[in-house]
Amino acid sequence: MRFYLSSIGLGREIDKLKQMLPKNRLTAYIPNAIDYSSDISRRNKSNGQDMDDLRSVGLEPEILDLRDYFGKEDELKSALKNFGVIWVRGGNVFVLRQAMRLSGFDEIIKSLRDTNLLYGGYSAGICVLSPSIRGLELMDDVSQMPYGREIETVWEGLGLIDFSVIPHYNSDHPEADSAEPIVQYFEKNGITFRTMRDGDVIIIE
Repeated sequence: MRFYLSSIGLGREIDKLKQMLPKNRLTAYIPNAIDYSSDISRRNKSNGQDMDDLRSVGLEPEILDLRDYFGKEDELKSALKNFGVIWVRGGNVFVLRQAMRLSGFDEIIKSLRDTNLLYGGYSAGICVLSPSIRGLELMDDVSQMPYGREIETVWEGLGLIDFSVIPHYNSDHPEADSAEPIVQYFEKNGITFRTMRDGDVIIIE
C-alpha cells in the first residue's frame, strides 16, 4: 500500500499525487469523519468540494459511506475490491475510528497492506493510520458518539504507519491552537510524531 497524506485537502504535492495514481482511478471517498454534524447541507457541500478536487487530478470518486456496512464486513470487503484508491476526509478522528470499527474497515484495510492500493486523505483521515490516536482528544471531541452511546471509544489506530500525526500545526486553521498541546503530550509520553502545517504532504511508497 502507498500513502499520500495531507494536512488539509490535496496539499501542495499535486504533481506527485498525479504520478502516484494507479490505472484504476475509481476512488472510494469515505466521508464518515463528519458524521457528528447535523448540518446536512454543509456536509454535502464540503464532500462535493472534496470530490471535485479529486476529479481535478484525474480520479473518479464515489462516496463509500461506512454506515452502509455496519455489521456487514464481508460486503464491505467485496465493495473495496472495485477501487484503486481510497480517500478519507478529515473531521473528527474518533468518529471516523468508530465507523471503521463498526464496518470492519479497520481489519480489511490492514489485510490490503501488501497491495498496490493508494490510500490518501487529510487530517483525521491520516491521523487514524497511526498506532494510537491517544492525545488527539486535545484537538477532537472524544465525546462525539453519532452511532450510539453504547459504543466505547476506540483509542487504537490502524497501525499502518509507525508514527503519529499532528495536522494544522502552526497554520491558519481553527484547530491550530490545539496542535502545540499535542506536541507536548507526545513528547512527554515518548511518542514518535510528525507535525504538519496545512499544505504539507507526507508520501510513503
